[in-house]
Amino acid sequence: MAAYDYKREQKELYRPGGKPEIVMVPAMHFAAVEGMGDPNEEDGAYGAALSVLYAVAYTVKMSPKAGRFIDGYFPYVVPPLEGLWWMADGAGGVDCGNKSGFHWISMLRLPDFVTEGDFAWACGEAARKKGLDTSCARFFTLDEGLCVQCLHTGSYDDEPATVAKMDALLLREGYRKDISQTRRHHEIYLSDPRRTAPEKRRTVIRHPIA
Repeated sequence: MAAYDYKREQKELYRPGGKPEIVMVPAMHFAAVEGMGDPNEEDGAYGAALSVLYAVAYTVKMSPKAGRFIDGYFPYVVPPLEGLWWMADGAGGVDCGNKSGFHWISMLRLPDFVTEGDFAWACGEAARKKGLDTSCARFFTLDEGLCVQCLHTGSYDDEPATVAKMDALLLREGYRKDISQTRRHHEIYLSDPRRTAPEKRRTVIRHPIA
């Protein structure tokens, strides 16, 4: 049985075009870690969060080999890293010139068959096998609903130009951006920044709308 690849099978969520589009996003479960600060900081909180997320996510993926047989399990590819971003001052958007003021929730999507009990087991296993403190990880449900999204190609610092195109579509179509304390600026990272030049990085930008 081939591993289910969310990017390939759910292209409407992970492979939008270079032009903004309106999409209805269903509720999903994630492994998530919340933090603050510059994601580029060496040995910072963001890097530590990613270490925990990937350890937990791959523990779930490999659960049958560990003797954990989850009801409804199927082989799958771990989906791409995602992030919700906002500013320390409570502003709903992001200021790329003030990375130290970032607040974030880093996330890896979990298949629907994963329960909170399975997630707690995975956190315990990852802590035991990897020697990590996984207490920061949580089972997180995100129900975004109606959104505008667009594929951004290039440096993260150049995202405002893509966001401007998204905002222009909303104005033409009669929608408004609905970023708030509970609905955030959302990014999905299709490229590994460690291996991809800034000008070639591919990132899905998604904003909630009304």
